[in-house]
This record gives sequence, C-alpha cells and structure tokens, in this order.
Amino acid sequence: MKYFIAADHAGIEIKAFIKDLFEKKGHIVEDLGPFSKDRVDYPDFAALVCKKVLENDGSFGILICGSGIGMSMAANKFDGIRAALCHNEYSATMARQHNDANVICLGERVSGEGIIEAIINAWDKAKFEAGRHTQRVEKINALSKIGSCRV
Repeated sequence: MKYFIAADHAGIEIKAFIKDLFEKKGHIVEDLGPFSKDRVDYPDFAALVCKKVLENDGSFGILICGSGIGMSMAANKFDGIRAALCHNEYSATMARQHNDANVICLGERVSGEGIIEAIINAWDKAKFEAGRHTQRVEKINALSKIGSCRV
C-alpha cells in the first residue's frame, strides 16, 4: 500500500517513527516534509498530502501536528478526503471500517510512541466494511459539493 506522510514542526519528531512503522509493514511511504524543526504552517503540508492521495488511487495519507486538530481540519477541506483524527485504537479502527477514512491525523503532543504504534496497527489492520456504511460515506462526500448543509 502507498502512503504519503507529512507533518509540521510540532509533529516532525514522531514522523520518522511512524514512517518506519509503516515501512516495516511493507508499505511504501513517501515523506513530503518538512525535514527540519523550523516553523512551518500545517495547512501547506496537509495540502501536499491530500493532493497526492487524490492523485494516487488507493493510497492513504498520514498527517501529524502537535494536536492533530489543525491537520484534520485542513485536510477535510479537500473534496474526496476523509481525514480522521485518531487518539486511540478504537477511533482508528472505526475511521477505516465505518467512514472509509483515507487520511489519518495524529498529534505528537497528545500521543506517545506506544499509543501511536497501537493506533497505526489498528488503522493498518482495519478495512472499509462497505454495506450500510457506503451510503453514509457517499453523503459525507456530497457535503463538500454543496458548500453548506442545512438539515
């Protein structure tokens, strides 16, 4: 499986650890930066990953910042991206099984290496269940096309 990974300056330390975990599982991981701890803006790196995921059918993205919140907010602005902020194994599993998430967002300042490894293992093992979830995912995708939603 192909993964694109990026972080901001607050997520750069755990980025190498995550990349190594995915590569040990046999996945191809392309690191889109940054490559130093100099301050950067997370939306720029979210955009790099999301564009690559959208251009490479069947690929996934990994985004890391301090909390994971900014990355997930930026990533979800892209039509076709379903980014999930995951802080535990359960949220990672559900994001893939029920929401067909194609980008996982993590917070370096929120989760340590042990938790991140458990999240990555859960994410990697989970597969989209389709069935009753397909209609819901289609509705999520449709929201970005209408601009706003009133229920």
